[in-house]
Amino acid sequence: MAVVAAVARVSGPSRGLGQVGLLLQRLGAWGMARSQPQRQQQQQHFSSLDDKPQFPGASAEFIDKLEFIQPNVISGIPIYRVMDRQGQIINPSEDPHLPQEKVLKFYKSMTLLNTMDRILYESQRQGRISFYMTNYGEEGTHVGSAAALDSTDLVFGQYREAGVLMYRDYPLEQFMAQCYGNVNDLGKGRQMPVHYGCKERHFVTISSPLATQIPQAVGAAYAAKRANTNRIVICYFGEGAASEGDAHAGFNFAATLECPIIFFCRNNGYAISTPTSEQYRGDGIAARGPGYGIMSIRVDGNDVFAVYNATKEARRRAVAENQPFLIEAMTYRIGHHSTSDDSSAYRSVDEVNYWDKQDHPISRLRHYMQNHGWWDDEQEKAWRKQSRKKVMEAFEQAERKLKPNPSLLFSDVYQEMPAQLRKQQESLARHLQTYGEHYPLDHFEK
Repeated sequence: MAVVAAVARVSGPSRGLGQVGLLLQRLGAWGMARSQPQRQQQQQHFSSLDDKPQFPGASAEFIDKLEFIQPNVISGIPIYRVMDRQGQIINPSEDPHLPQEKVLKFYKSMTLLNTMDRILYESQRQGRISFYMTNYGEEGTHVGSAAALDSTDLVFGQYREAGVLMYRDYPLEQFMAQCYGNVNDLGKGRQMPVHYGCKERHFVTISSPLATQIPQAVGAAYAAKRANTNRIVICYFGEGAASEGDAHAGFNFAATLECPIIFFCRNNGYAISTPTSEQYRGDGIAARGPGYGIMSIRVDGNDVFAVYNATKEARRRAVAENQPFLIEAMTYRIGHHSTSDDSSAYRSVDEVNYWDKQDHPISRLRHYMQNHGWWDDEQEKAWRKQSRKKVMEAFEQAERKLKPNPSLLFSDVYQEMPAQLRKQQESLARHLQTYGEHYPLDHFEK
């Protein structure tokens, strides 16, 4: 009874329990007090080695030795490839056995993109457009992944994925219209060049700030999962963007919400001028996937078949299992970051020439086609001439088109224009009416 009284004094009055409840509480305390020696006696039969962690935040075992995890305890994640630099299939079981027609579409999409890049890059240098970013050396990552997707899969790009749109048959006229910002531009001239978007081809309009598309893509994938649409989202980004906080948020949300998404990282060696050696200390981007609980793979981005196989399998499993996948495509950015950059300030000409001449995704695929008798020098010469003609025709047509009407600056934001925005629109109209002679208004649509 002394124990019960002591418990009552320590616990204080238990309001609302009633006499029965108070008695049960006291009896419980008495029982605990009496059983304690017995439990201690039982626990003596178990070794500390048999004690299993019960923490909810991790799956692991206890150890009795102080040891920090080393960042490089294993060798680097291997790079999956299907064909070598001479276009020879390394392991026949990994050959996708694509029909000639499809392989030719791969090649023509990659080379047409390359031709368009050269012409629009020179166009910017001549002052005809304000800005441009080439895709030199990364064409295999675009086309190989795009070919493995369903045409309705939603694409969130960064700003160097024009080949995805090219493979989805986005017209050259639309590429040019966007870069020139003319009346045919789907964005009505509001975006800077290379910020493409196409609702019809399920390609979300590109936004300049790095990595903002990653959490947005996860949200879209979660919506697709809830709607049970049997489609996935693919989100492209560079290894530099993977250093942004949005990448962490996106990876974690995708894993915990089990979203059908493919994170496709183009690791091209440079975040503008910052080499990978100054960007991270771990084993690239694929090594981060397991930490988030994401299935991950590293592929040779200059091998269009390796990219195709990895993306195709990731898509299949993302739909079937409702889980995210991370693909790190190792490649090299042969061109400058953009027309605002001079890469000779931070890398050597010999380095660039090596990738351009020795390990280019276009030349590797051409070797493959030549080995199969699907392509020869005459066809190459004819196609180069034909593709340049097609690009130049679209280029000249875009240059002749008028710019969109300035009034479109104020549309497509609000369903009903607010008073403040209407005031700005009226102010612009008055300004142009008074000083219009100082502006090239004849270049704009009336």
